[in-house]
Amino acid sequence: MKARVHVMLKDGVLDPQGAAVRHALATLGFAGVEGVRQGKVIDLDLATTDRAVAEAEVRAMCERLLANTVIEKYDVEII
Repeated sequence: MKARVHVMLKDGVLDPQGAAVRHALATLGFAGVEGVRQGKVIDLDLATTDRAVAEAEVRAMCERLLANTVIEKYDVEII
């Protein structure tokens, strides 16, 4: 079973990488971009075949390691 985790900064948390990307896009002529939020995608290959177990395990991984839940939010997708 596979899982995909999307990790993004929470709303209201400054995103200096996103701001740098927005600035770079503007210098390349893409002036219509008003904002950029940068995050990360983590793909996991899991041994379990039980969808509920997989989601629970991945959420535990996010809470303990994959996301800094103070400033980041995450979404788990079981594929």
